[in-house]
Amino acid sequence: MNFDELDSKMRVYEQSIDQVLLPELYLAARLDGNRFTRLTKELCHFEAPFDMKFRDMMVETVKSLMNYGFRVIYGYTESDEISLLFHPEENTFGRNVRKYNSILAGVASASFSMSLGQQAVFDCRMVPLPTLERVQDYFQWRQEDAHRNSLNSHCYWLLRKQGKSAAEATAMLEGQSVAFKSELLFQNGINFDKLPSWQKRGMGVYWETYKKQGFNPVTRKEETAERRALKVDDELPLREEYSDFIADFLRV
Repeated sequence: MNFDELDSKMRVYEQSIDQVLLPELYLAARLDGNRFTRLTKELCHFEAPFDMKFRDMMVETVKSLMNYGFRVIYGYTESDEISLLFHPEENTFGRNVRKYNSILAGVASASFSMSLGQQAVFDCRMVPLPTLERVQDYFQWRQEDAHRNSLNSHCYWLLRKQGKSAAEATAMLEGQSVAFKSELLFQNGINFDKLPSWQKRGMGVYWETYKKQGFNPVTRKEETAERRALKVDDELPLREEYSDFIADFLRV
């Protein structure tokens, strides 16, 4: 059997479980840190519940993903999670799921590992969404998750710092309401409403166009050119305003 025959035969097996995302669907991707609890708390000892160095490394990882070559128009990060929104006409690799999952996870893992100075791993899943409303719902969902996690984390680490064990702190918060948790923090000198927005809402990264003055050596004149740069937003809007904010990225 010559190479061409062997190649044709084996490609069938390699591609047997390939999935392609339909062109009519909006695309999002969600990446999560794999085994990051051990990484952040046991190996690297990041400050709990939130660490600015860790936050900044996550933002830089988002930037790496947005600069890699896919048509990503919005990136969002909270905790050890990243969500990406793609341009409606994104068609890299024929929208092959395997390619997106493997490359995006690889880029995120490499970028974060280089910042951290040791191995860190992300997984990735593609999220096809049928309508603009579902896109808005998706990012609203992730922001609500950020808020819930933030409240729980602040309460949990408050109790841990007061001497409670991991099991005791978890049991004390199990089934408790938002009002209970907010009051627990308030009674211990923490006003949850006044904590930094990025801790409660996550952070957004998106492209902005700006004008730059430069000298054209051909015409030997000063000229204005348009450039694009990534903007980091740590004061994201909430609820309906956030939904409108997300929709604006898809009005292209």
